[in-house]
Amino acid sequence: MNKSYKHTISIIIVNYNVEFYLEQCLNSVLKATSDIDHEIFVVDNNSIDGSVNMVKNKFPDVKLIENKFNAGFSKANNQAIEISDSKYILLLNPDTVVEENTFKKIIDFVDQDDKIGACGVRMVDGKGRFLPESKRGLPTPSTSLYYLFGLSKIFKSSKKINNYHLGYLSEFENHEVDILSGAFMFIRSKALDEVGNLDETFFMYGEDIDLSYRITKGGYKNYYFSQTSIIHYKGESTKKSSVNYVLVFYRAMSIFAQKHFSKKQAKSLSTLINMGIYMKAGMALLNRFIKKTIIPVIDFLLIMIGLYALTVRWEVKGIIFPDIAKNISIPLYTIIWIFFVWINGVYDRSKKTSSFLIGLASGSSVILILYALLPKEWQFSRLFIILGGLWVLFYFILSRCYYNLITKGFIFSKKENKSFAIVGEKSEYDRVKDLLSIVGYDQNSIYHVCPSSQKEEDSIGSIMQLDQIAHIYKIDEIIFCAKNTTAKDIIHWMSIIPSSKVEFKIAQPDTSFLIGSNSIQSSGDVYVLNINSISKQDKQRKKRLLDFCIALILICISPIFIFFFKRKKQFLINIIKVFLGIKTFVGYTNYSLENHKRLPHIKSGVLSVQNININTNKKNSEKLDIIYARDYKLSVDLRIILNNYEKLDQ
Repeated sequence: MNKSYKHTISIIIVNYNVEFYLEQCLNSVLKATSDIDHEIFVVDNNSIDGSVNMVKNKFPDVKLIENKFNAGFSKANNQAIEISDSKYILLLNPDTVVEENTFKKIIDFVDQDDKIGACGVRMVDGKGRFLPESKRGLPTPSTSLYYLFGLSKIFKSSKKINNYHLGYLSEFENHEVDILSGAFMFIRSKALDEVGNLDETFFMYGEDIDLSYRITKGGYKNYYFSQTSIIHYKGESTKKSSVNYVLVFYRAMSIFAQKHFSKKQAKSLSTLINMGIYMKAGMALLNRFIKKTIIPVIDFLLIMIGLYALTVRWEVKGIIFPDIAKNISIPLYTIIWIFFVWINGVYDRSKKTSSFLIGLASGSSVILILYALLPKEWQFSRLFIILGGLWVLFYFILSRCYYNLITKGFIFSKKENKSFAIVGEKSEYDRVKDLLSIVGYDQNSIYHVCPSSQKEEDSIGSIMQLDQIAHIYKIDEIIFCAKNTTAKDIIHWMSIIPSSKVEFKIAQPDTSFLIGSNSIQSSGDVYVLNINSISKQDKQRKKRLLDFCIALILICISPIFIFFFKRKKQFLINIIKVFLGIKTFVGYTNYSLENHKRLPHIKSGVLSVQNININTNKKNSEKLDIIYARDYKLSVDLRIILNNYEKLDQ
């Protein structure tokens, strides 16, 4: 006897501190359920970012479950499953966007076969690239071995070796599969009643593998459904090379093996998993270290070789370099030049040439000052320093031109003034254009693209010509207005236009935030329009260096300086926290804590931007925070610290 259900589908979204993603996800879900009987649950795991208030204010019909602790993914989903009343249940990540007809298509597909227990869909990341975890095989010891040791990436079409992500199966065809992703897991309630809810032993990761396996063991089939797509921003692309992810994910795999495999198989898989954990964690650390150091190390060695070559030229003229100059001065000069160009962001991608010139000039100035302070026997020639500086200049220009040829966008290649294509109706185009103008982008480089098939008078073309527009107008960033551009069109064009050349973002209605690829390397980031000068890597380094140096000075003079403060203990605590990087000397104001989540993140400050003017009201303080974040300069921090040093004990 078939059980009767109140709704067709229950959509369950577990949220933890991803307000912007969640709002975008809910907007897309509402469009996709407009003609389907449904209920929507948001289970919040004690977020502190304003997610709960956002759901209450903007989505009052959503059934909100507020946990007072982080219950984990499995338990949170089970809370909603137990009170749901629908024929189908969808477990959906908050960092997703579904097409308008996704639910209708998948319901029609699953309705055709009562033996389909669960279904997943084709997922793409924030740059339109297919995510292989959309379809997976059972992680047996041999399958896991090939995956853990990277063999599946080499033999992509091999059914035996690449079974973990079923790479031999087309992403554009429907397939019966073993494992589905918890990011989008469409489940028949009848099957779930028979096999049980998610296993709460799995706090995060692995629960989707466990449930998928139990569904197949219960006599049902899992299907990968290719006829609709969703965006899953994080997917394989974010932080999955981190040590923490490796440990959590592979330990979940170990729990799965012990639960479902024989003792012998489980032991074999656990051994492989432990090997994989250490290998992956080690590789993650090594990879990160190499990426951070390889270019500076090469620069150091080649600059040193050039400087030593200069000493040979001197010696040809009969002028002998002192050993002290060769063994100490030249390495020291090189370190100083490298340090100052690093501080100015030369090792960040797409930095302006002026950043290097400033770093080179600063380093040369410091070297000349140090030279004047050295003992006479250590001094050799100011001309050598000048010629050395010219060699460093020549080397960096030559090497960066070479790097730019082999690694696109390393340096000198990215335009400071971006070109934007905004896809949306006139009102949304004007709104997003105004927001871009507020944060400093040139209005003449912002183009309107009509979201329908017909070109409007004030637009440069329609969405049907978007690939041509991106090429002809040399577009750096495409912004889709979700209010009048369908998710289906967004995913379609993200998949077609080369993601190595264009960044993609989605602007939600009546908001000032965009979600998408922040660079050609990333695939899913949230930021509030580029009010982010303070979040740039070179600005963060300079701010941290200023904090460190001032904190170090204050620690050294604290035996005397401490007597100027009433709260001596608090003063010491503050400067030690700044020295250790726990706090910063200057942070945002205390007025607008709710507004801070819409600004680039910085550590809490001993002093605040408000110290510029203590009589500033709440509204003006929020403006000060925005201006501080947008136009950040070290001189502002220094001025606030010097003018308010007596408040360092607060």
